[in-house]
Amino acid sequence: MESLRLAVSHRPPLPVPAPPNLCRRHLHHLPAPLSLPRTPLSLSSPHHHLSPTPRRHLLPPLLASQTPVSKPDPYPAAAGAKLVPLVISLAVGLAVRFLAPRPAEVSPQAWQLLSIFLSTIAGLVLGPLPVGAWAFLGLTAAVATHTLPFTAAFSAFTNEVIWLIVISFFFARGFVKTGLGDRIATYFVKWLGSSTLGLSYGLTISEAFIAPAMPSTTARAGGVFLPIIKSLSLSAESKPNEPSSRKLGSYLVMTQFQAAGNSSALFLTAAAQNLLCLKLAEELGVIIANPWVSWFKVASLPAIVSLLATPYLLYKIFPPETKDTPDAPALAAEKLKRMGPVTKNEWVMIGTMILAVSLWVFGDAIGVSSVVAAMLGLSILLLLGVLDWDDCLNEKSAWDTLAWFAVLVGMAGQLTNLGIVSWMSSCVAKLLESFSLSWPAAFYVLEASYFLIHYLFASQTGHVGALYSAFLAMHIAAGVPRVLSALALAFNTNLFGALTHYSSGQAAVYFGAGYVELPDVFRVGFITALINTLIWGVVGTIWWKFLGLY
Repeated sequence: MESLRLAVSHRPPLPVPAPPNLCRRHLHHLPAPLSLPRTPLSLSSPHHHLSPTPRRHLLPPLLASQTPVSKPDPYPAAAGAKLVPLVISLAVGLAVRFLAPRPAEVSPQAWQLLSIFLSTIAGLVLGPLPVGAWAFLGLTAAVATHTLPFTAAFSAFTNEVIWLIVISFFFARGFVKTGLGDRIATYFVKWLGSSTLGLSYGLTISEAFIAPAMPSTTARAGGVFLPIIKSLSLSAESKPNEPSSRKLGSYLVMTQFQAAGNSSALFLTAAAQNLLCLKLAEELGVIIANPWVSWFKVASLPAIVSLLATPYLLYKIFPPETKDTPDAPALAAEKLKRMGPVTKNEWVMIGTMILAVSLWVFGDAIGVSSVVAAMLGLSILLLLGVLDWDDCLNEKSAWDTLAWFAVLVGMAGQLTNLGIVSWMSSCVAKLLESFSLSWPAAFYVLEASYFLIHYLFASQTGHVGALYSAFLAMHIAAGVPRVLSALALAFNTNLFGALTHYSSGQAAVYFGAGYVELPDVFRVGFITALINTLIWGVVGTIWWKFLGLY
């Protein structure tokens, strides 16, 4: 196989999230693996290389952009839907529609919409087609069968939260394009990087620092932190796919991967799925006043405790061979010198994000909604040339999210309007009553179930779209306080992003770097999940009682 070179320049493409059907057996037709160019082992400037050669027989790296230079495949993969997932996905909906008895309190229209919705969800999990394409088929089925009128089916495409998510992808591109995220992270390496543990804390804290203004965990992983980690590791003779990976690279990659979920849970605007959760909660009547401030206040203590505990925890259970990194601060200083002074575009990016975050925090008091604040920020970036319209058009993950999530939000809203959600809630309430569970016991059972089910998903937003509304309805039916239910499920959504090598977009990016073995990902992911659950369960419970959430 021929090798490719992928260099991060001033306009690198962002990494896309792992598709919902990501698993090894589906990756036979990915481009040839990338091999690491022979360059000096130093902490490079924005032109570092993003992907070394992955392990044989393991998952190839999922990267921002791969342009093969090999000859065309004489036997291309068959186009169209995958037959077995297609049949199963359709069978789910047909079984509900024609075989399952319809409850007397549910209308035929509501039951038919439920069958289409469940078929759509099954397709998101099994992946007969890409997520956006399958969601469009579900939308078409709802309109073609006269289950929903056209205007109702497309009503969510004007939803403010969904457009806020789309614009957040553009902000993340601006951070990578200008090199601002890279510069901030390098400063933390310079300040804290004299030991391996300190280096890990520097990277972890720097991600938390830029997270509220860079609302994509995958973009932060592939566009900022993985290139820095790889440069540092190579300078310490820690190479991917070799025993030397355990010197430094394995520990740094694993720590950054496991800590990212807490950074994303700390701020409302740190990850796209956070905004999706609050929108779905609103569909069920759970309204959170001043959402940015409320989210941060509720998440702050457990998230910060987990964030600070993670590097030390992994230092003990997944230790690096190299304990000291005396050269890292010097390499970081050298890199900053090569980068030169802060550019005009970086200053514009800094000012724009300060404005946007300020409006997200204080906008309610002056009548500026979150999406309007984001629109103003994007307009500034376009007017001053930090981003151009081609950057926005090329952000495929943003437009894909707009398409498929608007479909799910629209269907979920109509299911609520037609009474399906209230019917399901009453059924769950009766079931929980039969076990005589108090609401705290029901809360922990439902949260644990929601977390562990993620082993079946390869996308955090896909998990939210499929199960968040249903689990929130179950919480409410069990008597769990409404705001506590909505926020706890949303925090949980971030924490399970590091369970496996396919559990999120950033998981594929970090695993694809070639520094961590698959068994280690599952082992460390499970142990860290238990520790995070303990911290959030104990510290969070006490903190939330203090805040008056229950």
